[in-house]
Amino acid sequence: MLKTVITVAALAKLGFAAVPLYGQCGGLNYTGDTTCVAGATCVYQNDWYWQCLAGAATTTPTTSKTSTTTTKTSTTTTNSPTTTTTTKTSSTSTKTTTTTTTTSVPGSCTGFVRTSGQKFTLNGSTYTVVGSNAYWLAQFPATQADLDKAFADIAATGATTVRTWGFNEVTSASGTYYQSWSGSTPTINTGSNGLAKFDQVVASAKSHGLKLIVALTNNWADYGGMDVYVKQILGSSNHDLFYTDASVIQAFKNYIAVWVARYKNEPTILAWELANEPRCKGSTGTWTGSCTTATITQWAKTISAYIKSIDSCHLVSIGDEGFGLNGDGTYPYTYAEGLDFPTNLAISTVDFGTAHLYPSSWGQTTDPVGWGSAWITNHVTVQKSVNKPVILEEYGVPSNQYATYQTWLSTVVSSGMAGDLIWQAGSTLSNGQSWNDGYAIYPTDQTYQLLTQHSAALKARG
Repeated sequence: MLKTVITVAALAKLGFAAVPLYGQCGGLNYTGDTTCVAGATCVYQNDWYWQCLAGAATTTPTTSKTSTTTTKTSTTTTNSPTTTTTTKTSSTSTKTTTTTTTTSVPGSCTGFVRTSGQKFTLNGSTYTVVGSNAYWLAQFPATQADLDKAFADIAATGATTVRTWGFNEVTSASGTYYQSWSGSTPTINTGSNGLAKFDQVVASAKSHGLKLIVALTNNWADYGGMDVYVKQILGSSNHDLFYTDASVIQAFKNYIAVWVARYKNEPTILAWELANEPRCKGSTGTWTGSCTTATITQWAKTISAYIKSIDSCHLVSIGDEGFGLNGDGTYPYTYAEGLDFPTNLAISTVDFGTAHLYPSSWGQTTDPVGWGSAWITNHVTVQKSVNKPVILEEYGVPSNQYATYQTWLSTVVSSGMAGDLIWQAGSTLSNGQSWNDGYAIYPTDQTYQLLTQHSAALKARG
């Protein structure tokens, strides 16, 4: 299979004879093919990025550039019966509007999961967020049949939602990866082992009636994450520079822009998540010493607002563990990691809150089951006060899983928490069992049946 890469600075070029669905088909400095595969339309996303989306006709963008002027002529296909043709030069801008009919892009966020108060909604009805984490979906399945089986195993519990990774930063290409680094220069991989592979994840999720929450970077070293940006751009191990250095923030925005443009009109994506478990410190264990709750809150405001500026339909969450709130004073309730849960949930461009639950890993070993139930109800208190949904986005114990989860999931239902996703789904595929970190739940496990019962109970709550 042909692997194509796109340098973030240029956001160019795709070398397909016909651009596949979700591929780039135009934009300033773009020199690749502008013809989409049959049944797809080349749609303007921004000056730098046109994308092939499902549609009835092909729109061909044209760009020309000289040393003194830049001219772009584009035909923008929208959800309304209006096509806007814009001609821009370095000194003038004119705009004319003609009328045509097209249905290639969803209108008014129809088909996208939204929020209303403390609930999620879909086309005006309550949408229940329940399901699993499966970070490995783009990495482990050996075949398309394996990928479909993994989603089928999740869907069979009555799940509606799956959380997975939208990141893998590498300095040496291997397996499925989305961004490679040569010194301080990142290159996004759109090939068959990059974003084209994630296209398959999206398509399979859709075919099984599931929505995806996609985390865009990692606090930890697994699959690269924040520390790769800091090391490659700044030559530093100070983790918290990811939140404050302007060049790092811009590089992350560039990465986000490609993902958002590719899937902007895809309602299978439920939400973009800023990061998996952001904290002042990461795997390097080093920081400048100046990171506080204000640091991460400001970063969350900046990045969430940026996503909303280019994608108004998809929901946005932070992806934090829910640290920093009133409670029993134990470590996860403190602000030591730079998180202030109520303040962050109140950010206007953050649509819902997330809490993770690992009492054993967090030193809460005296009564992990009871401590966990209190953790859930205390986050629901914030859910009610801010009037936004909060989900138990990850939870796990390495032993006594059935009894522990039975209690916690009953608390989710009775407390009014908006939803939950277990860490994590497991499947047996052609190349063996999916990766098991001690928490995976396979269809043959007793807990799998508990998840099935819980999905029904949570949906019945409405």
